[in-house]
Amino acid sequence: MRERAAGTEPVNGYGGNVGRLWRLARWLPAALCALGVVLDFATPREVSVSAPFAAAPLAAAAFLGLRGTVLTGIFSSGATILFSAFHDSGNVLEAEARSITIVTVSVLAVGVNYVLLRSGSRLASARSIAEAVQYAVLPTPPSHVGALSVATRYRAAQAEARIGGDFYAAEETPYGVRLLLGDVRGKGLDAVAAVVLLVGAFREAAEREATLPGVAARLDRALQRDAHRLQGAARLEDFSTAVLVEVVDPSTQPPNPPAPGASPTTPEAPGGPRAPGAAGGGQGSAAAEERAAEEQVVLRVLNRGHPAPVLLHRGRAALLEPTIPALPLGMTDLAVSPQQVDEFVFPPGAQLLLYTDGLSEARNPEGDFYQPAERLSRASFADPEKLLAAVLVDVAAHTGGRSADDMALLAVARDTPGDTSRDA
Repeated sequence: MRERAAGTEPVNGYGGNVGRLWRLARWLPAALCALGVVLDFATPREVSVSAPFAAAPLAAAAFLGLRGTVLTGIFSSGATILFSAFHDSGNVLEAEARSITIVTVSVLAVGVNYVLLRSGSRLASARSIAEAVQYAVLPTPPSHVGALSVATRYRAAQAEARIGGDFYAAEETPYGVRLLLGDVRGKGLDAVAAVVLLVGAFREAAEREATLPGVAARLDRALQRDAHRLQGAARLEDFSTAVLVEVVDPSTQPPNPPAPGASPTTPEAPGGPRAPGAAGGGQGSAAAEERAAEEQVVLRVLNRGHPAPVLLHRGRAALLEPTIPALPLGMTDLAVSPQQVDEFVFPPGAQLLLYTDGLSEARNPEGDFYQPAERLSRASFADPEKLLAAVLVDVAAHTGGRSADDMALLAVARDTPGDTSRDA
């Protein structure tokens, strides 16, 4: 539902030509009937060509409605009977057998059309239910959360009714705006159950836990409890990659202490601004003080085995790679994994893109992976909605319209001072 409204429905192997091919196919029954008439008049009287008349009702059953199929069957049967009686000079028994055959095919075509229409109606109903479930599990966040503009997209790899395991959430909390995006292993009902569990646990933990490692620990415990209901190998494979982000102004929020055994890092963001607390030039000029005030807002990122987010600012794009890789959620029983929270400056006008591996593992016909940071560098976007729209168009061009995995995208932007577009 959301993809249709936004014009971002899944793209299949035919690219954007499906509608054109379908419109042409609807003319096939009429073309076959016309071909049958032309061939019957063009061939000698002792030669009869009935194949187009037999094929026309079957084509109508596939591409037309019930009325069109009935009319095509009547025309094919009537034309065959008339040509047998007044134009062909072949064997009478052969002509009668041919007429009976075309009438029988026409009747069967009507039955096939009825079955296809019923099946199509059931499939459409199943897809509607699946889309409604997906919408209930992943409701669209508001366009603004705190001081951030927010946009999301979810695109399934196939057009069939299928619910994937990608998820996202955005919450305004006492500790700042917190974001979550991840990918549960598997598809179908088990994936949906895990998504519901993780999104619900995140919304509660985001309000209560003072640190991102605390939030991640709550999600870990939720998945571990859920694993007890599974059997066999599925119990060992109940995990999810995820990236948690906290957007906060340290001047108004309490500090976020690092996890035990980890030390906070302050790598630079695109464009060269230093992270809060880093030494800088200047002797306290007004411009330096204003710039320092603008750069107070930071991103705190905790990556649990997920593709690195992309930070865009002033035509530059950089991957926010974790300093210390960590295991996905639900796998902490396998090893002790430190939870490193990395900090990055989030200057005014910057945009942050979170995505699942459906984007980063999208391949072109030559087998090259899509590189989000490389493809988005030297580009600027007015808002997160335009950013995601451009990403979907670009990845479709990269893959030739073929998708092998679901794709969830979440983009946020820090509004520039004096921005009035929020209420537009």
